Amino acid sequence: MGSERIRIKDIAKMADVSVGTVDRVIHGRSGVSEASRKRVEEILKQLDYQPNMYASALASNKKYTFSCLLPQHEKGEYWTAVEAGIHEALVTYSDFNISVNLSYYDPFDYHSFGDVAQSILEQEPDGIMLAPTVPQYTKPFTEELNKRSIPYIYIDSNLKDQPALSFFGQNSHQSGYFAAKMMMLLAGGEREIVIFRKINEGIVGSNQQERREIGFREYMLKYHPDCRIWELNLHAKRDSDDAQMLDEFFRKHPDVKNGITFNSKVYIVGEYLLKQKKTDFNLMGYDLLERNVNCLKQGSVFFLIAQQPELQGFDGIKALCDHLIFKKEVPRENFMPIDLLTKENIEFYSNK
Repeated sequence: MGSERIRIKDIAKMADVSVGTVDRVIHGRSGVSEASRKRVEEILKQLDYQPNMYASALASNKKYTFSCLLPQHEKGEYWTAVEAGIHEALVTYSDFNISVNLSYYDPFDYHSFGDVAQSILEQEPDGIMLAPTVPQYTKPFTEELNKRSIPYIYIDSNLKDQPALSFFGQNSHQSGYFAAKMMMLLAGGEREIVIFRKINEGIVGSNQQERREIGFREYMLKYHPDCRIWELNLHAKRDSDDAQMLDEFFRKHPDVKNGITFNSKVYIVGEYLLKQKKTDFNLMGYDLLERNVNCLKQGSVFFLIAQQPELQGFDGIKALCDHLIFKKEVPRENFMPIDLLTKENIEFYSNK
């Protein structure tokens, strides 16, 4: 007998109790004699009765507050798309009294993460979604969440030794490994490439970028050990210096014709190449920011790797709802596709 055909009044009849008693037992409320509870539970077990969590969540009127901890960003940057996904989830689950508080940390200042995390704990949210910073600064926060039994979701990067309820993002290592393979198809027989970074006082600003680079270098070491890899560290907080630093790099290394960036700001180099009318350079980068896509369409970026940030934002909130409201099992790891886009196929790519 399938649970969808079993009504509460059928169970009440079988257990010889009132409908109200069955309802109390199903929802774990008090006011039921021990004998009645046992009888009802026995029958529920026999029938393998699954209450309709959707209906009971609607009826419960409980409010859920979620907190999201994301890196600070300008409008139109990568995290704007993640936020669009979060807002879409808010609309989708608006029947269930959920609200989301967004907080931001400076990705180039580890202490900023700790300070903002502390203020989130004071809000006492029901669930949290965060883009973790480096493990040693994320750990005190996640340990405190574990202690308080507050479920949390990672997006963008995963910390395996501090497992979250669920993770949404790319397999960064694999993504970097794949990027190296594509880069070397572009480079042909060239023996030099450059990695462009945005760095502030030695800090790259995201685990994701570091792991992509590790994957990239692993591929290079295995298949192209004699290829020289240059690095150009642009200042994360001083965009005005970029052009000068790029000028200098290309003056010193006129033979370097291939480069990649592992953050979402490939447009910095792409727009520079357009301005300089430098067409003999193959550039690769990540994420469908409008400025990146413009560079792709105008030919200064050859490949973009996309990873569906809206979906990460939406699915992160959905996972908290599934876990807390609908009591569903949530998969531990959810990897986003590693999509390779070019001028020729960008028009047909919808990252919904």
